Amino acid sequence: MSSNLQMKILAKETAIYGMSSIIGKFLNWLLVPLYTYVLQQQSDYGIVTNLYAWTALLLVILTYGMETGFFRFANKEGVHPKTVYSTSLIALFSTSALFAILCAIYSQPIANALGYPTHTEFITLLAIVVAMDAFASIPFAYLRYTKRALPFAALKLLFVFLNIALNIFFLVICPKIQEWAIIGAWYNASYGVGYVFVANIIATAIQTLCLLPYIIEGFKKSNTSEANTLPQTYFSWDILKQMLRYSLPLLVLGVCGIMNQTLDRILFPFFYQGADAQTQLGIYGACFKVAMVMMMFTQAFRYAYEPFVFAKHKDKQSVEAYADAMKYYIIFSYMILLGMIFYLDLLKFIIAPSYWEGLKIVPIVLWAYVFQGVYFNLSFWYKLTDKTQWGAYFSMIGVVITIAIQVLFVPRIGYMASALSGAICYFIIMVLSYLIGRKYLTIPYDLKSIGIYTLMTIALLGIYYLLKGCITGWNEYIFMIVGTLLFALYIVLFYRKDLRFLLKRK
Repeated sequence: MSSNLQMKILAKETAIYGMSSIIGKFLNWLLVPLYTYVLQQQSDYGIVTNLYAWTALLLVILTYGMETGFFRFANKEGVHPKTVYSTSLIALFSTSALFAILCAIYSQPIANALGYPTHTEFITLLAIVVAMDAFASIPFAYLRYTKRALPFAALKLLFVFLNIALNIFFLVICPKIQEWAIIGAWYNASYGVGYVFVANIIATAIQTLCLLPYIIEGFKKSNTSEANTLPQTYFSWDILKQMLRYSLPLLVLGVCGIMNQTLDRILFPFFYQGADAQTQLGIYGACFKVAMVMMMFTQAFRYAYEPFVFAKHKDKQSVEAYADAMKYYIIFSYMILLGMIFYLDLLKFIIAPSYWEGLKIVPIVLWAYVFQGVYFNLSFWYKLTDKTQWGAYFSMIGVVITIAIQVLFVPRIGYMASALSGAICYFIIMVLSYLIGRKYLTIPYDLKSIGIYTLMTIALLGIYYLLKGCITGWNEYIFMIVGTLLFALYIVLFYRKDLRFLLKRK
């Protein structure tokens, strides 16, 4: 299969998975204005920011690399895919259930340690949510493996719509109708931010129930006509041990990786020297969300790219496809970055004006997402060569960098240090991964084209900021027009250099 055809297949799958990912995350993104405009204080959103950072970290720990391990072993010769699936389900269910039970039992000490001693129920609610999400990662991986994009998208969107509807119900509608007996009997307006977590657990529980048919499918006997050498079994200790040997380095990788993404929001209250730590964290968290468009694109790309890589790695032309994927990922990432920065004066209305002081972090966060996406593309050299320990090394380096910047600079410059820690961390491990990866898997990246697009992006941003710094008589709308013209220059470069030739290929 030609590299161009592979790119078209990858683009199609990215679009399918991306519809659920982008639409879902965009709709969830719309919860940010709801929270910033409805929650009584900025510190309330600081609680949401802090606890959801913890849940993101815990989710990676509870999945312990089994999602990637599932793709690896389901595509491995001599291993029955259904056995891999059912084994993964049993393993994840056992560990997730144990986690939820322990957190419920020890909710008070955990709440004390995190600084929420009067809200132990927050801990229990989020522990159950994380447990269900960790278990659900395997059925969702199975849907991707079996190319069932529509059920995948539908179930992802179901959660999003339910979560949004429930947030609106609890935070907007209930305060207006709490005089009704049926509402007033249980609704407590002073509970406020707690209803964010109540909405989450209800939506997650319904999504998990909807996954049951696909979970049960993992325990159905396969047709004997399937071309697999091993008989179907529900659980295999041998396969589980092999998966764990492969996946546990990915656990270190995943934990360190998610720490690089969330430590800024986890550690900030501990290192910020001020009484308004939760308020400052709320401002940072809200402005961080403004940059989520870049993360939406990266996530959509990841959903399609991961199974694509493992399925095509034996193809002789696969390295050319990986090189093309990297180039086009970078091209579109820069396109999103430029658009976000040039129209930031419009996008800022997503959050309440009381949060606008933190918008200066948005360009930094966007660059961090670009570096993160490139690093993800590069990471397949150690996944395909079974040298996953390198991913753990890079991530541990990233954690050290992140913690060092947090400790040294958060007390001095506040959340700006948190934003910079992500960008610096991902830039360094991205460069390290590229330099070391060349020794193990040679991929002919188009460095010349990537360099041209990078220089063009930096030049356009330099012109934009230079004009904003030197010209004081123009309002924000004139600068958006300037940004539109600069953005058009990038599109022209893309068309003349790559797009017109890509469109001509059959």
